[in-house]
Amino acid sequence: MTQSKNKKLNAWVKKCAELCKPDKIVWIDGSEKQKHQLEKEACKAGEIIELNQKQMPGCFYHRTALNDVARTEKLTLICTSKKRDAGPTNHWMLPKDAYAKARAIFKGSMKGHTMYVIPFSMGPVGSPFSKIGVELTDSIYVVLNMLIMTRAGQEVLDVLGKDGEFTKCLHGKADLDIDKRWIMHFPEDNTIWSVGSGYGGNVLLGKKCLSLRIGSYLAAKENWMAEHMLIMGIEDPYGNIEYIAAAFPSACGKTNLAMLVPPDGLKAKGYRIWTVGDDIAWMKMDVDGRLWAVNPENGFFGVAPGTNSKTNPNAVASVKKNSIFTNVLLKKDGTVWWEGGDGDIPEEGTDWKGNAWRPGMLDEEGKMVHGAHPNARFTAPLKQCPTVSNRVNQPHGVPISAIIFGGRRARLAPLVFESLNWQHGVYVGATMASERTAAQYGKQGEIRRDPMAMLPFCGYNMGDYFKHWLKMGKKMKQAPKIFHVNWFKQDKDGNFIWPGFGDNLRVLEWVIARCKGKGKAKKTPIGYVPTADALDLTGLDIDPKTMQQLLHVDKKEWKKELENIGEFFKKFGKDLPKEIKEEYNALQRRIEQ
Repeated sequence: MTQSKNKKLNAWVKKCAELCKPDKIVWIDGSEKQKHQLEKEACKAGEIIELNQKQMPGCFYHRTALNDVARTEKLTLICTSKKRDAGPTNHWMLPKDAYAKARAIFKGSMKGHTMYVIPFSMGPVGSPFSKIGVELTDSIYVVLNMLIMTRAGQEVLDVLGKDGEFTKCLHGKADLDIDKRWIMHFPEDNTIWSVGSGYGGNVLLGKKCLSLRIGSYLAAKENWMAEHMLIMGIEDPYGNIEYIAAAFPSACGKTNLAMLVPPDGLKAKGYRIWTVGDDIAWMKMDVDGRLWAVNPENGFFGVAPGTNSKTNPNAVASVKKNSIFTNVLLKKDGTVWWEGGDGDIPEEGTDWKGNAWRPGMLDEEGKMVHGAHPNARFTAPLKQCPTVSNRVNQPHGVPISAIIFGGRRARLAPLVFESLNWQHGVYVGATMASERTAAQYGKQGEIRRDPMAMLPFCGYNMGDYFKHWLKMGKKMKQAPKIFHVNWFKQDKDGNFIWPGFGDNLRVLEWVIARCKGKGKAKKTPIGYVPTADALDLTGLDIDPKTMQQLLHVDKKEWKKELENIGEFFKKFGKDLPKEIKEEYNALQRRIEQ
């Protein structure tokens, strides 16, 4: 297979090849034969390392450049002809300036390399939800990750046909120079250019770049929603499955919730969890007037440190074979390890920088040397998750009963509350926030606003994004109910007072009950909060005083919160929808009553 039947695609590949000057062009067909051939080539070139195939069949190891270990938000641009269209929360550049800047870096950058053409589908191939992209790259690591994370190959070209539309995604490693690194999105051209990086979040262009930044722009134009949300099914003892979508900022346990293991107290009832996706939801209104969702991805790109058999046994099971590990510790026996992982701490190994490592090692500043980078990753196929839903490839998606927002708040937010209606729920999402932990850059305890967990991923003006949410709610005959959760409430000594993990199902059980018009609740200024006896606490040793603390709404704290929200809203100026201002004023009145 040398090219497609799509003239626009062939012309674009030719044009990019003339710019980047690769020695040859290889089209990715999605076959196992080609994949194995590429793995051999990448191992020979040192781009990846084959792991112990007896213990970890089909698994490989990769190290990024030392200056290339995470998403680079300040180098991530939304390039629109008007600055206002990118909005106050994005870094912006004029398209002609951005193209010129990147073109100079791309020019001749693939000499001596191969350019790989990856036709891929975000969402089940041929689904009305799905979008096709084509990524050009000079990295086999990118190819192998895209084969896990998306549906890629000849099947996609067949659906694209002679004149189908596709997102044009160009990636090149160039010199991996941080001063020549750009992740550029051109929503008006349906184009993404990424140059100078090899880190997954910047180079797997189907993920955050297409699925969220370009996706959210397309969604606003085409009347659907592209959201940074997990999708999970909760099967009750009678076999009924209700699906929820949930958005949390980073370090708030999104993947853990998507693969939750029911606690013994509820397992006895017969609950089961089904994972549809852990990161992105594309949602459309169907003819029944309800919101239906698909996970556009086909794999997991998860953070390894802290993932173990207690925090997320299903993630541990998912990565046992056919997975790629990035920037973790490489053990002498050809297996891998990371801080907070399973098993004994290895006596020695090779760290993520490629240096010999032993536990307890200190650097020149006296700081602990980690074996794995804190943002080390695993890429694993979705189908390997033990709780994977049989509806992940369902072109029609799943119906969403509830949308859940969450944040990390030590004192303010109760364990769970339900919004008063859709408009109020949009306000709740728009004011979502987390307090920084010691591990995050910035002042500990500082409040970081992250509306709908989309702040780094909204591909257009966020004021317009809030308007789109409000508009979608008005169109639905039966909109999902909107909730807010906070697993991270602390006592005066700084200890978490809710056990979290599997016990979060106790909260989800109440959420589902509320969606069905059941579940005990009391009305408070911020919304409906469960009554003291509303949650099933069977098998959980938690006293009534603690539950009271978990569900308490402190008016003084919320008054302070309103001041902080008011400051945050100022950045949107006249682009903040009037409905959001109305909800802000209404909350202020309810608190003061």
